[in-house]
Amino acid sequence: MSAEVLPGLRAPDLRSRAEALGQTLPPLLAQAEMLAATVMLGEHGRRRAGLGDEFWQYRPAHQGDPARLVDWRRSARSDAHFVREREWQAAQSVTLWVDPSRSMAFSSAKHPTKEDRARLLALALAVLLLRGGERVGLAGLAQPRGGRSQIIRLAERLATVAAEGDYGVPDAGGMVSHGRAVFVSDFLGDLAGVEAALARASDRGVQGALLQVLDPAEEEFPFAGRTIFESMAGSLRHETRQAGELRARYLARLAERKDRLAALARAVGWQYTTHHTGGPAQAALLWLYRALEAGR
Repeated sequence: MSAEVLPGLRAPDLRSRAEALGQTLPPLLAQAEMLAATVMLGEHGRRRAGLGDEFWQYRPAHQGDPARLVDWRRSARSDAHFVREREWQAAQSVTLWVDPSRSMAFSSAKHPTKEDRARLLALALAVLLLRGGERVGLAGLAQPRGGRSQIIRLAERLATVAAEGDYGVPDAGGMVSHGRAVFVSDFLGDLAGVEAALARASDRGVQGALLQVLDPAEEEFPFAGRTIFESMAGSLRHETRQAGELRARYLARLAERKDRLAALARAVGWQYTTHHTGGPAQAALLWLYRALEAGR
């Protein structure tokens, strides 16, 4: 069977146009869509009673329920009255912040950089949410919107954002009141900025999640002997002859930082977890999705 070609367009021209179209989409988008496809979530369930067209459930009628809400056909089959509830269909606005700092460019061995993993997870989460009818935006880069075109817009913004500074501070300016937000970072800088952003989110009724992305070397500290530690931007530098002697103190301080992040998140009703770039991205994506659902 021969392949059909549009009238007036030769096969080589069609192929070149298809290749050009494919090149306009960032590779990050293809990776994110593949990752999202591996997370089997089925229909995006905004399972709350409210205004909508889709039937959700019957519930026993309560005192004060208007008579117009009673489903008389269902009630006729029992001695009680039942109300027919519909599923909530109001779209939510979700604002994502992905740390653009130099610190996120770090990687060890054959692991992806923290930056690559953070951007992949953020975009894959956006794919899932946008397919579910939500509005998604990037703090400081793109206002929350819905639709397929927004996925492409987010992919382009994430793929081209320029690195700045040693460590990042969450941008809380683009959060929508009573919406949701996700901060993705290694959170290795001053936590005062994180605390301020969470306080601002709380003031605006925003619920969300903190995802700390770390390289396995940052978690395990596999260093010994003479070692020079230098920040990715070069502003911090420390040389030691016995790196192994620093391991216990480093791990204690990292544990303290994790506890502090968990406490900050807990204080405002947010979720927090750590993800390692050496681990599967699917687990982190599923955690993020469920963390946002829990905040409804």
